[in-house]
Amino acid sequence: MSKVLAGFKVVEQGTFITGPAAGMLLADLGADVIKVEAPSGDPFRAFKGGLYSPHFQTYNRNKRSITLDGKNPEDRKVFDTLIAEADVYIQNFRPGVAEKLGAGAARLRALNPRLVYCAISGFGPTGPLAESPAYDTVAQAASGFLHLLVNPENPRVVGPAIADSLTGSYAAYGILGALLERSRTGVGRTVEVSMLEAMTHFNLDSFTHYLQADEVMGPYSRPRVSQSYVLQCADGKWIALHMSSPEKFWQGLATAIENPLLLQEERFCTRDLRIQNHELLIAALGEHFKRLPRAQWCERLQREDVPHSPVYDASEALVSPQAEHLQLLTQTTHPEMGRFRTVRSPVTFDGERALDVLAPPTLGEHSQQIRAALAAKHWPTSNA
Repeated sequence: MSKVLAGFKVVEQGTFITGPAAGMLLADLGADVIKVEAPSGDPFRAFKGGLYSPHFQTYNRNKRSITLDGKNPEDRKVFDTLIAEADVYIQNFRPGVAEKLGAGAARLRALNPRLVYCAISGFGPTGPLAESPAYDTVAQAASGFLHLLVNPENPRVVGPAIADSLTGSYAAYGILGALLERSRTGVGRTVEVSMLEAMTHFNLDSFTHYLQADEVMGPYSRPRVSQSYVLQCADGKWIALHMSSPEKFWQGLATAIENPLLLQEERFCTRDLRIQNHELLIAALGEHFKRLPRAQWCERLQREDVPHSPVYDASEALVSPQAEHLQLLTQTTHPEMGRFRTVRSPVTFDGERALDVLAPPTLGEHSQQIRAALAAKHWPTSNA
């Protein structure tokens, strides 16, 4: 893959997900990301025992790791040297912690005025909740997003750490904007993003409906309007349909289920009626899809050009014909930890896919290499 950020130097002092996710996105684009860890390491390392958990691996590929003890004067000098030569610094401490550690924006940008300093928090740097603990579910709930996911008949948290990973994406987005501006001004910026702000923006559709149409959306609002369904097939497997608004898709579905009269029923003969009678339509389609196994339904729906997909789990999605064609799964070998498999970056430049990957580092794996380079006043531009 074309490393469009080759030559850019990033110091990431992140733990868990938000900071490491931002760093990983920049590393995927070719930046040399050095992960600064305390001697005990990023706490995410130990989430399944040891110091190389799948939780940690998810957000820390393509990086190098150095351990620094903030209480050690020599290590503080190493940190300052890293900052003096860096393009970007990323941290996701609670507000005020970075300043106590000597890593506040004012101090670091005084060391390096070109530095783009990124601070990620839960609720922002100021305000009544600024110092409150914030994790993924808390941010989803505070932003109104969790309200759209919870089944009111069985309220429980579902799905992955959406707020954490999205906040990392927004942070990388802000960093890239600041780097672009710096190419014109020569001066860095302090970039701030909180989980609350990120998730509120991600939930923009819901707020627009409320602010512009006085409509409070719920868990089933979008599926009704988009005419989306998950249906169980004869073999117990699920299939997803997203019919949207074109009438041709409904005509194709009626043909596929061998019920050409479906769209002539008074309950389902127009888009508005299908939205109004969404639950009834789910029941009607459910009876049809119980007749055949999923593979046969996929063949029929594909033939009729109906938007659909099997509902894959993680063991299935990467070995589907299209996923294999796109080479979504990539792998490498870590000299100590063995085979590392992951999903490649989704971004392609000039047709070149991001198939090369560095396995996540073991704790302090590159400490000696980085210290030696700094001592020689040379920062390698390669992640190798």
